[in-house]
Amino acid sequence: MDKWHKSSYSGGNNECVEVRETVNTADVRDTQNRERGHLSFSASEWKAFLLDVRAGEL
Repeated sequence: MDKWHKSSYSGGNNECVEVRETVNTADVRDTQNRERGHLSFSASEWKAFLLDVRAGEL
């Protein structure tokens, strides 16, 4: 599975989420609570979310 990464907009305070993306899914977890697991989204759900964020709708 691909490596976890965080946005370059997150800064250095670790108050962010991390994402790992594959062809079929995107997993999201809280940087400060990695041990609590992650949420998984289908590739189409993740794409729709990113499009909404970029459009300023979220």
